[in-house]
Amino acid sequence: MELSETMFIQNLPSIDLHGYDRDSARVAIEDFVRINHNLNNEKIVIIHGVGEGIIRKTTQDILKKNKYVKEYAICYNNPGSTVVRLKFDK
Repeated sequence: MELSETMFIQNLPSIDLHGYDRDSARVAIEDFVRINHNLNNEKIVIIHGVGEGIIRKTTQDILKKNKYVKEYAICYNNPGSTVVRLKFDK
């Protein structure tokens, strides 16, 4: 199953970035990813909304560079959310 086809995202740890500006979203995303990596959560959801796409682009830029992120994709049934798979060293 593709990451973008993940169902039941409401059961995954999530952060809602509605109302955040770019800088506060950047800090919140980095903290959220790090905390969930420490908790060994394989998948997480970042809710950025649709709007003008500013927070979505910020989210993707951060995830692209984050060392804990294995892959990420826009959720197929909710384009305002990104599903993230974290990587763990075995």
